[in-house]
Amino acid sequence: MPPEPVDLLIEARWVLPIAPVNTVLADHAVAVVSGKIVALGPIAQMNERFEPRDRVVRRDHALLPGFVNAHTRAAMTMLRGLPVRGPRSQWVRDTVRPAEQRCVSAEFVREGTQFAIAEMLRAGITSFADMYWFPEESARAASAARMRAAIGLPVADAPNVWADSATAHFEKAEQLWDEYKSDPWVCLYFAPQDANEVSDQTLIRVRRVADELDARIAMESPPLQRLHALGLLRPGFAAIPQDVWTDAEFELVATTGICVIACVQSDLRLGGGGLSGCGPWGSARSGDGPWGGALSSVSKLVGQTVGLGSGDPASVGAIDLLAEARVAALLDSGLTAEGALRLATLGGATALGFGSVTGSIEPGKYADLICVDLNRLACQPTTNVPESIVFGATREQVSDVWTSGRLAVSGGHLLAFDEQELTSFAEKWLRIEGGGT
Repeated sequence: MPPEPVDLLIEARWVLPIAPVNTVLADHAVAVVSGKIVALGPIAQMNERFEPRDRVVRRDHALLPGFVNAHTRAAMTMLRGLPVRGPRSQWVRDTVRPAEQRCVSAEFVREGTQFAIAEMLRAGITSFADMYWFPEESARAASAARMRAAIGLPVADAPNVWADSATAHFEKAEQLWDEYKSDPWVCLYFAPQDANEVSDQTLIRVRRVADELDARIAMESPPLQRLHALGLLRPGFAAIPQDVWTDAEFELVATTGICVIACVQSDLRLGGGGLSGCGPWGSARSGDGPWGGALSSVSKLVGQTVGLGSGDPASVGAIDLLAEARVAALLDSGLTAEGALRLATLGGATALGFGSVTGSIEPGKYADLICVDLNRLACQPTTNVPESIVFGATREQVSDVWTSGRLAVSGGHLLAFDEQELTSFAEKWLRIEGGGT
């Protein structure tokens, strides 16, 4: 029987499929047809079975699913020059909001998101969730770049740069939902803003509309007890904690089936709330053991309903999921390198509702894949591949990136992006934000 034709065959020294078994496969290959994975197996067998149109051979590399940035505010790449000092609420009020009032616009979001997408792809991030103003611009940028994205639809009572009332927010959300309901790259979710500034009535309306559309909901610093009373806490809700949670709140996570997204580095830099201040990454401070207090029961959720996000680039700096995984593992002695990689891939994909189509190397899923070059001193000897990736590698070692089988980064170089133009975006908005000309 002649070999089957396939679009792409990627041969690697190691393959980390993440699921269905979180293991390391030596000298394996992945076959891709029409943007989807069709087979995974030993290189010799795959070469006998398939005749690829394109073949990529990476003898010193690990092949794994692309990283999933489960929470960011992509356009805030253009605000990375701001001084950063916690606590978070004071920094947002005194530093971020005045800067946003000077420069946030549709153009700002469009160019900032394009910049962030290029940075994320270069760092091996193939999917992301965004939560910012002018979501139509973020959605267009992601779709044009052919990058899988969950784009948040802001909901607020007070007037802002995007809409002048809660009703106006819902009207705009409805228009965007109709526009993107069949888009292959973009899905939408509801993103209520500061809970202290959103009424119960508006939150109940979010719940009802989300139910009608079967849409996800995600919130930063969510007041879990209040949201539970309003009926918002159930599967499909993602909590992005930025404050220390109580045992009762962790119990709500376990009993309601919500997802949790941890932005570990941003939390640490802005005062250590969220999951870096309590819970699975809180042991570094609390001294309560590897999981601490309430997380002895919630630790079972790691890799299933817990994902990693970078948070906003203004506070965290580089958008780097590999660094997020490293810091999470360093803060929690109970989190293995394998577990950290699962959080950064399938964990985030599951939290965003993408788990059935991406986040692991399994036949039928989209070929959102990356290669990491482990032929570096810091990764040698490579006796434990996950540990070499998490504790030895950097995002600069991501050599190749595919989104649905389409090559986005090759040999460490971005394709289809003009890096000089992206740099000009940053320079322009730095001048505007700083009041220059």
